[in-house]
Amino acid sequence: MTNFLSLTIITSRESIFDVIQACMNIRTSVRPIFSYANRIPSRPSLAFSRTLFTSHRPPKNWKAAGASIATSTLAFAALANTHQIHSQAATEDKMAPVAASTNGQSTKPRHKVVIIGSGPAGHTAAIYLARAELKPVLFEGMLANGIAAGGQLTTTTDVENFPGFPDGIRGPEIMDKFRAQSVKHGTEIFTETISKVDLSSRPFKFWREFSEDSEPELADTIIMATGASARRMNLPGEEKYWQSGISACAVCDGAVPIFRNKPLVVIGGGDSAAEEATYLTKYGSHVYVLVRRDELRASKIMAKRLLNHPKVTILFNHVALEAKGDGELLKQLRIKDIKSGEERDLDANGLFYAIGHVPATDLVKGQVDCDSDGYITTVPGTAQTSVKGLFAAGDVQDKKYRQAVTSAGSGCIAALEAERLLAEEEEYENINEKDAQTHPNNADPSKAGL
Repeated sequence: MTNFLSLTIITSRESIFDVIQACMNIRTSVRPIFSYANRIPSRPSLAFSRTLFTSHRPPKNWKAAGASIATSTLAFAALANTHQIHSQAATEDKMAPVAASTNGQSTKPRHKVVIIGSGPAGHTAAIYLARAELKPVLFEGMLANGIAAGGQLTTTTDVENFPGFPDGIRGPEIMDKFRAQSVKHGTEIFTETISKVDLSSRPFKFWREFSEDSEPELADTIIMATGASARRMNLPGEEKYWQSGISACAVCDGAVPIFRNKPLVVIGGGDSAAEEATYLTKYGSHVYVLVRRDELRASKIMAKRLLNHPKVTILFNHVALEAKGDGELLKQLRIKDIKSGEERDLDANGLFYAIGHVPATDLVKGQVDCDSDGYITTVPGTAQTSVKGLFAAGDVQDKKYRQAVTSAGSGCIAALEAERLLAEEEEYENINEKDAQTHPNNADPSKAGL
């Protein structure tokens, strides 16, 4: 059992990192565990902290509130050094144990399967492996890649296209259910980030963040389920209206009521932009496509389809400058014609980015085959990578569909393949042991030929 301070923190994106950094400076006393969900202006702000899903009214002065929270967090952290403030069972959030070394030999644990990532792919893999009694270990990360444990769904409001939830479900809530099911079946979940792996030989070696200079832990197999994050433009007003009119997934969010029969905007000029714009014509009154250049990068057939669609207008040589709204929802987009220099406000109740995603593959870059966009390449129809024993699941290897349900499916595939590999290797070892007992001369090269 690990005792630690558990706080629900409501603050701005800027302040939360100050709070975390302050706590990490005294992490020998307490290891803070944070999850962060974007503030949603159209509803009471959401503070998502592991086993809690509580609604709060945001303070008026966010900067002052952030400073106050940072001070309070430090005070509670110091108190936690001498008093038990809050404790949870070992099946809840826990830190990976730090083992000592004796006689120069590592006493770090060796795991059969380590899962890196905590989205639908990672937790689905964990559920299957735990039920197979392989005792999987899942590292969900502490704001790894700037995203809370649970992945991109923690920044999504309503999820309406995941089977089993006819009335829809909030993103953080469904990830809480994923996590609870993983824990129920015996998955060990560590709220820490894996910062380094060595895939040069098996068992693989890996290190936790802030422990890179210590002895590595070992894993017979690793499942990479670190996901990918959408590229954002960081426009003025973007943070305020993210998930309140601005999205990076038309398929995920296009059907929600705030976009129906309203003017919508897609930014991008490739196939993804063409596909998303065409998809949005089912719901919006009209769809504008902003293209920085004077031509589309999309394939000829996709470009032709877009150009001929009666509900689509392509604004070539245009860029977005600012997202505007009423404080609750997006209402307009400030745009600029880069040739004439003219600026104007375009009515838009929805803004969809289709400018690509960034896969979280820095951890294994240079050690496993990736495509030109940085996604881990897998053998078609499998989760197998170019490194035996390393499997990839979810958006880290899928740049086409990027859906929660497809990620979950690939997590299942990765788990089954890891289980099969381990079973085959165990059987091979057993055969070798039996052969050595039956024919001892074969096991000792010095006696060969006698």
